[in-house]
Amino acid sequence: MSQIGSATPCPCGSGLEYGGCCGRFHGGMRPASAEDLMRSRYSAYVLERDDYLLATWHPDTRPSALRHEPGLRWLGLKINNHQVQDSAHASVSFETRYRIGGQRAVRMREISQFVRLAGQWFYLGGQLDELDSKASTRRG
Repeated sequence: MSQIGSATPCPCGSGLEYGGCCGRFHGGMRPASAEDLMRSRYSAYVLERDDYLLATWHPDTRPSALRHEPGLRWLGLKINNHQVQDSAHASVSFETRYRIGGQRAVRMREISQFVRLAGQWFYLGGQLDELDSKASTRRG
């Protein structure tokens, strides 16, 4: 697990400092929206915060463990759309870039589904497209 200072720019690309952005969610505050959860999960992938990723994954679809690709480096997140279906369902369309070792960067797009249970948002699953490569790694 990587650590960053609270005054460091947040990995999610919001332009805010980590402590006032995703760091507060990693510290226990509940995200108010599916987009906040999506951003905080991206930052958790960057920081290899498996505890947070698993805790925010819906129990019906949560894997028993996560596997991180050796040498994987996250390069950025772009939120394309946050759509609220009703008070308990939302989707977030996003693109991200990553690089594994010395390979060229891969651009990936996902439409993630989220559900709110007892006031807390959970990642349910998503439809993934890798746009620039045939590489395959599990995301969420």
